Amino acid sequence: MSAWQKILLYLGVLLIILSFAWPYLSKLPIGRLPGDIYIDKPNFKLYFPITTMLLLSVIVSFILWLFRK
Repeated sequence: MSAWQKILLYLGVLLIILSFAWPYLSKLPIGRLPGDIYIDKPNFKLYFPITTMLLLSVIVSFILWLFRK
């Protein structure tokens, strides 16, 4: 198998696993953490998940660091 075939296969398996785990993952407070900016005014809504983005960046960086070792 070529490298692209392996990548697509792994992404497909990951999407299947995430779709089965979605009911449980949606209950996690990701996206509603302290530090996330949420402004709700009439005719205007702004949601900027600063803390969530930082947390996900740290997690993804750690996982990639583990795979490189």
